[in-house]
Amino acid sequence: MNNDIKNLISLIKINPLKLSVIIVSFNVKYFLEQCLHSVVRACKNIDAEIIVIDNKSTDGSKDFFEGRFMHVNFIWNIANTGFSKANNQALKMATGEYILFLNPDTILPEDCIEKSLSFFRHRLNAGAMGIRMIDGSGNFLKESKRAFPSPFTSFCRLSGLTTLFPRSKVFARYYLGHLGQYKNHEVDVLAGAFMLTTKIILDETGGFDERFFLYGEDVDLSYRIQKAGYKNLYFSESTIIHFKGESTKKGSLNYIRLFYGAMSLFVKKYYSGGFASFYNLLMRMAIWINAVASGISHWLNHFFDYGAKDIPANRSFILAGKKEFDSIRSILLKNSMQHEILGRIDPHNRIDTDALGSIKKLPALIAKHHATEIIFGIDSFSAKEMISLIQQLPAGMSFRIHFAGTFSIVGSKHKGSAGDCVAIDKLPNYSIRN
Repeated sequence: MNNDIKNLISLIKINPLKLSVIIVSFNVKYFLEQCLHSVVRACKNIDAEIIVIDNKSTDGSKDFFEGRFMHVNFIWNIANTGFSKANNQALKMATGEYILFLNPDTILPEDCIEKSLSFFRHRLNAGAMGIRMIDGSGNFLKESKRAFPSPFTSFCRLSGLTTLFPRSKVFARYYLGHLGQYKNHEVDVLAGAFMLTTKIILDETGGFDERFFLYGEDVDLSYRIQKAGYKNLYFSESTIIHFKGESTKKGSLNYIRLFYGAMSLFVKKYYSGGFASFYNLLMRMAIWINAVASGISHWLNHFFDYGAKDIPANRSFILAGKKEFDSIRSILLKNSMQHEILGRIDPHNRIDTDALGSIKKLPALIAKHHATEIIFGIDSFSAKEMISLIQQLPAGMSFRIHFAGTFSIVGSKHKGSAGDCVAIDKLPNYSIRN
């Protein structure tokens, strides 16, 4: 081996990529499409790689992404290996100094990763970092910051006491409800939807425990990082969207069962004897309480919805430039969506005869036209601006997102409901930019 090759190998070892973004995907091709566009934008000024592990999706994901996102490393598993194992699979391939585990049903603002890396680097003894998350309606997701699931903490979460006393230091400890969402904090548990750490720390702590198939793996990794003497940090100075409805429905009995199983595994791993038995007893009690409450809620919803025949069309503004407005409208029309398109809102407050109004007048236009939905075309109008705006608009509004050059529009009305996707095979007369 000559000296030039030796020097090159040495240089690569000393100066690896700055960041590896790892995404595990399963049957969410349209959400992943939008997510990847946001990640590419957020990595614009960063030496980064993006690795997507697909856990044998059956929704045509492989064909959908063929020939697209050439800078993304897609791995197509022949079996669903679970969230933890797939992440570890990608981790073995990753060459970045920093590792970002990211869910496919997320949207990042353009400056998110740069701000996160800067925050992480300047915090003494930082082990891992999570971020402020909102759902598709702009509501804060409490799982952005959590405590470790002690028996009492978990019981309060599953029995509903946390919901009844959302800011209590005692009853709402699971979500650290007493800590403000707009301040940075040292916390116990970070969400696997967005977890930033380093390759060195993961090599030391061992990555995800593959016994956790779904749920609990982030709790376990957070615990081991903290036990190793590092700090888990909640970062409030940037906000991402996490649609959430694309996994097991929150509040469903299946979710409760999976959550219970993951927490039981966590307790068995770190505790034994009477403590573990007591924990399991509390969990079973909480599950029964939750099951009864869910049954009553389902019955009441069915009772009050009974007899409803017509589903009203969404009254939608499309906030986009002229080109994006046309492509969004085309997708809606080709899917025969029940949308009443009220008109285009210009995203830059320009005087535009083709627009119904400007973004500056949006609140007044919503009230005047009784709009129920905003569809955002992300092009010159940024994801960061969109995330800021949806948190300022009236409660009850629905939001959908379409990045320029994509085939889909995605959204979610509530964190506990399945996400909404509409798409076409290709956009007519439109250049695809990946």
